[in-house]
Amino acid sequence: MRRLIILAALAYFAVSSGPRLHSADTTNQAKLIVLDPGHFHASLIQEDMYPSLAKQVSVYAPLGPDVLDYLQRIERFNTRKENPTSWEIELHTGLDFFERMLRERPGNLVIISGRNRPKIDRIVASVEAGLNVLADKPWIIRSADLPKVERALDEAEAKSLMAYDIMTERYEIASVLQREFVEDADVFGKIVAGSDSEPGITAKSAHHLMKVVAGAPLRRPAWFFDVAETGEGLADVGTHVVDLVQWTAFPGEKVDYRTDVRILGARHWPTIIPQADFQRVTGEPDFPPFLAGHVKNGKLEYYCNNSVHYTVRGVHVKLDILWNWQAPEGSGDTYEATFRGTKARVEIRQGKAEAYVPEVYVVPESAAVRAEVFAALKRKVGALQGTHPGVALDASGGEAHIVIPKRLRSDREHFADVANQFFAYLHSPQAVPEWEKTNMLVKYYVTTTGVEAAQ
Repeated sequence: MRRLIILAALAYFAVSSGPRLHSADTTNQAKLIVLDPGHFHASLIQEDMYPSLAKQVSVYAPLGPDVLDYLQRIERFNTRKENPTSWEIELHTGLDFFERMLRERPGNLVIISGRNRPKIDRIVASVEAGLNVLADKPWIIRSADLPKVERALDEAEAKSLMAYDIMTERYEIASVLQREFVEDADVFGKIVAGSDSEPGITAKSAHHLMKVVAGAPLRRPAWFFDVAETGEGLADVGTHVVDLVQWTAFPGEKVDYRTDVRILGARHWPTIIPQADFQRVTGEPDFPPFLAGHVKNGKLEYYCNNSVHYTVRGVHVKLDILWNWQAPEGSGDTYEATFRGTKARVEIRQGKAEAYVPEVYVVPESAAVRAEVFAALKRKVGALQGTHPGVALDASGGEAHIVIPKRLRSDREHFADVANQFFAYLHSPQAVPEWEKTNMLVKYYVTTTGVEAAQ
């Protein structure tokens, strides 16, 4: 029955949307190709319409539930009551979907989101075929593939193309403000190198396997739970956290993974998933054969949790990347981070005390500098009113809470912000800062070698 539903739905999209794609080719807008959308992030880029992007979209994918889930999300976006989208989909299926996409190239921009293991080869081939690439993280899950990342970036630069990964967390207001305060020497001082026992930078990210996305329960494909296909937590969702480390601590600076980064230690451990929970999140009646080696006593040992300790330019960094089953009532995915300065610590907290909402705090390192730090904070908050109106300062006791108005927060992930930045780079390649490339290499060096150190 499910197969019949899939076939009927795919036939609907192919027939109803196909003819419209070829009817409008008169604008200078970018034309989008979506490749094998095996992850819901592919559809979240299309949660909004963009002036720079034509509404006609070509989708190349194998026939199956992954592409059906993508099409259903696009349909929900197109039919929602408030601010509906108007995407027109032309679907191309078949075992040779990737080769067809490279041959036919009905657009100039491809979104790649889904299986992580083959992703980098698809990225490289797309760039070599003359396509701009906006690809979900992670690009790689093995350190042996790092030269391919460099090859893709070099090739894109040589061809005046854009190859970019989707770093949504740079647009989260708490992370934006944390970076502002760390960058202010009067507030923060200089970053503290720290030690093994007291790192200069610590962060903890917790994601959840069972969740609701864009108003619907998230279905995860069974292959999502194969770490050989998706990577362990650090190599996957940990990409965001590693990105924020150098983006916050060394803003605008080029960091070289060959000389500036050292992996000092790492470990990993599983989240245990009973068969009933696996069925609930995947829709599969039982564990598939490719997971058999990780099933013990009827439960899946999903090695998705990582801790890593490394240094960047001598600064000790410790990260914990976790995948829990389901978030506590009233909460969701969480991110907490501390950057230690000679004058103050700048922290993001997102616990029960913060009602699971990310909040920013500045904690002076001693009573002797408290008045100086608070005075500098007051000046900084005043200067931020032009870009972040309504941000306020609540200093009490030994720390200051940065009050973030509700209008600056978003109840959606920041895919539209990433897309708009990508389009800006697409139209002005000379505006791409040099640190984007070097820091991407740092990011994937840490995530992949960190996992391998744990293994």
